Amino acid sequence: MSVDAILERAVNGERISMEDAVELYKCDDLDKLGRAADAIMKQWHPEPVTTFVIGRNVNYTNFCDTYCSFCAFYRPPNHKDGYVLDDEVIFQKIKETEDVGGTEILMQGGTNPNLKLDYYTDLLKGIKKRFPNIWMHSFSPAEIWKIAEVMDMTVEDVLRELHEAGLDSMPGGGAEILTEETRMRVSRLKVTADQWLEAMKASKKVGMFGSATMVIGFGESFEERALHLQRVRDAQDETGCFTAFISWLLQPENTGLRRLEKLTPEDYLKNVAISRIFLDNIANFQSSWVTMGPEVGKKSLHFGCNDFGSTMMEENVVSAANTTHKVNSNLTLKLIREAGKIPAQRNTKYDILHRFEGDETVDKDFVMQN
Repeated sequence: MSVDAILERAVNGERISMEDAVELYKCDDLDKLGRAADAIMKQWHPEPVTTFVIGRNVNYTNFCDTYCSFCAFYRPPNHKDGYVLDDEVIFQKIKETEDVGGTEILMQGGTNPNLKLDYYTDLLKGIKKRFPNIWMHSFSPAEIWKIAEVMDMTVEDVLRELHEAGLDSMPGGGAEILTEETRMRVSRLKVTADQWLEAMKASKKVGMFGSATMVIGFGESFEERALHLQRVRDAQDETGCFTAFISWLLQPENTGLRRLEKLTPEDYLKNVAISRIFLDNIANFQSSWVTMGPEVGKKSLHFGCNDFGSTMMEENVVSAANTTHKVNSNLTLKLIREAGKIPAQRNTKYDILHRFEGDETVDKDFVMQN
């Protein structure tokens, strides 16, 4: 089937297949893919509003026994350069976030085998006691599985205890490409594709939700990318566990994969567009300005993204791979307006908290840290 026919079907509300997705990946007409993705995005979000969340990424530990070849952030357990942040340091970071109108804390770290469940539950309880209005969007599936392994518990039971202690939702970090062919090549010790999906589904069972992610640039095939999208769509059909989808490119510098050719902004925009066209059951697509830069992030708002993601007051993982892009809240407003959209601050559930009409700016802004 021709690319035009596939896109016409998708824009008309028909579900496309993995084989269709592979044909779209082979297509070199980026603008054509972008127009279709933009049309589908507007079916979900008719108003010209682009949302964003004011949040902070707190990397509470860099000790990790997963040793992914593409990660420049981790340190092996007990390494001299490893750390676990003191609770008071974390509390101070959250206070700084609230002081500038922030609502979300994305707390992630390595798979630290020396931390037991009570470390996490005590920390969450301490955070909620001090900051009852902050939303804890924290701990990826790999971290959850490590806690389950250390405690000899099921993933669902771990998530239930974390949720009761104050965890509100779970980010989808660590999906990379959901095929064992690529995972065994670049992250042999990481959770399997099935385990990642199991954790995301379990988050819904215990009363939470999560986000789906995708990273391209590992040398994976178009067929693998299509299979990744299929697995995400199937999980969403089954449980409705995802509120958003975020994709980005592998940042290979300073990592064990530094010899891989880094993909281009066009590759990123194509993947965003095809993902929006294929994933007909996920409402929100986030731009990945953190890895791609603000200008490409702005362009993605015409390739299927309706959300600019988090202002991310602090970021350490991508920065470790020598990729550092910074925006604050007022620059976010400017970029969204330059894309011809109306900026609106949201919370993690995608409820709009405030629309910034005209030239309105944020009263209290921040300088991004890393």
